[in-house]
Amino acid sequence: MEGVSYQRFPRVKIRELKDDYVKFELRDTDASIANALRRVMIAEVPTIAIDLVEIEVNSSVLNDEFIAHRLGLIPLTSERAMSMRFSRDCDACDGDGQCEYCSVEFHLRAKCITDQTLDVTSKDLYSSDHTVVPVDFSDSAGYDSSEQKGIIIVKLRRGQELRLRAIARKGIGKDHAKWSPAATVTFMYEPDIHINEDLMETLTLEEKQSLVESSPTKVFDIDPNTQQVVVVDPEAYTYDDEVIKKAIAMGKPGLVDIHAKEDSFIFTVESTGAIKASQLVLNAIEVLKQKLDAVRLSEDTVEADDQFGELGAHMRGG
Repeated sequence: MEGVSYQRFPRVKIRELKDDYVKFELRDTDASIANALRRVMIAEVPTIAIDLVEIEVNSSVLNDEFIAHRLGLIPLTSERAMSMRFSRDCDACDGDGQCEYCSVEFHLRAKCITDQTLDVTSKDLYSSDHTVVPVDFSDSAGYDSSEQKGIIIVKLRRGQELRLRAIARKGIGKDHAKWSPAATVTFMYEPDIHINEDLMETLTLEEKQSLVESSPTKVFDIDPNTQQVVVVDPEAYTYDDEVIKKAIAMGKPGLVDIHAKEDSFIFTVESTGAIKASQLVLNAIEVLKQKLDAVRLSEDTVEADDQFGELGAHMRGG
């Protein structure tokens, strides 16, 4: 039908926000957009990670490849990743990936000179750019900040030494998991739970208690004042249908009605620390917008080809 718009205006409501964790509601959209946002957060938001390692001296028990792999998995602060160039697209170094616009250089020098085992950690990596450094987890809950230890790379005994140079570059999780800024990204449909009060009145207190206990999670409870079954935590529902099966077994079909709201989602996002969880969501939205713009541009190109035929393709160099 001409003149009809199917445009929607999604809304976001933040429920909980920490540096490495965010929980929010996404409403007035559908599952395709929600899942696209989840996938972009996991695989297409760029970060910085060590991609090239040149080892000068390694007399530790770990071989060079093992150490290089461990270095690549150390999360680096990546606030400037969105503005950096991909090494393959950098014209300043002709794609070599070793210039200030597309890379950051690290050095590590460690040698054990005592009988005590020396822990070589991410804190021993020295960066050429103070804005790109290994993530500090000393402020995280449950971490003994008095020790100020980083992520262990290798352990050295007396006389063992490790010297290396490393190059960190911009990348995305689609290319390698070390570039993924997300530890966990999940979403669930918001459940809509209704209790048939008329049918509930026909149950005894023991039957009500049995109904509440049939749910494997704490979704329902009995109000101590009214002795009625109430919904205490709808989001704890895991779509297991156990309560509905119990109601049918009791001969009370329709006692509880549960369905998912198809335009309402609850997101839980945990960051690796490379960027803040809130920034991860914002960057994902920006990347998603860029991808949609690319689709729109390609559609316009196809329309131009249809209109101008070979002339349009020739003007683009096709």
